[in-house]
Amino acid sequence: MDTFIRLTNQTQGRDRLFRATQYTCMLLRYLLEPKPGQEKVVEKLQSLEASVSTGRKWFRLGNVLHALQATQQSLHATEVVPRLCLTLANLNRVLYFICDTVLWARSVGLVASVDKDRWRGWAARHYYYSLLLSLARDVYELALHMERLARQRARRARLLAQTPAGHSVADEEVVWLQSFLLLLFRSLKEQPPLLLDAVKNVCDLLNPLNQLGIYESNPGVIGLGGLVSSLAGLAAVLYPHLKLKIR
Repeated sequence: MDTFIRLTNQTQGRDRLFRATQYTCMLLRYLLEPKPGQEKVVEKLQSLEASVSTGRKWFRLGNVLHALQATQQSLHATEVVPRLCLTLANLNRVLYFICDTVLWARSVGLVASVDKDRWRGWAARHYYYSLLLSLARDVYELALHMERLARQRARRARLLAQTPAGHSVADEEVVWLQSFLLLLFRSLKEQPPLLLDAVKNVCDLLNPLNQLGIYESNPGVIGLGGLVSSLAGLAAVLYPHLKLKIR
């Protein structure tokens, strides 16, 4: 109960909770639609999904300021690549939230002349760019950690480099692949915040990819991806040490 209260007392926590509910409804609706006799349940899930989506729009109204603040903070990153990726990602988030606010104003009738499809396309595009840049930062951080692990295992790597007689090129490729996968696994295991952030960004990509027509997915896949992403976001809110920090 204390955890739930702490979660709902935070704006981000409430948004993640609503988001998880929204995508759970989408996933359940996709699973139940083909089954006969589930029409009323599907209608209720669709109604709940629409209501939660509307509620989330209210939570996002002030996110432009949060994104601007995050942009300012990312300018202080010590390394060039994370600073560039995070700054551009947050700038795209600012533009995304501006488009989102315009779409909200259109939905409540404040600006009826807005072309909803065009603004929705702009919002999806900026969201997509933001996620790609965030993923680029994750890949860079992962590469740095893998490099550090490789240096720690330099002595063993030198022993493996002494190719024995009869060692084929195919064997060398297998050893290289095994070594790479082991480094990747250990790096992700030792960096839970990085793993959580990468999973969240990859899952979030499904929605803009579908909206932009780059890679079309069914509502079930999008719902599952959104649910996994929301749970990852909830974990970062509940346990701040799991949030990837700016260095």
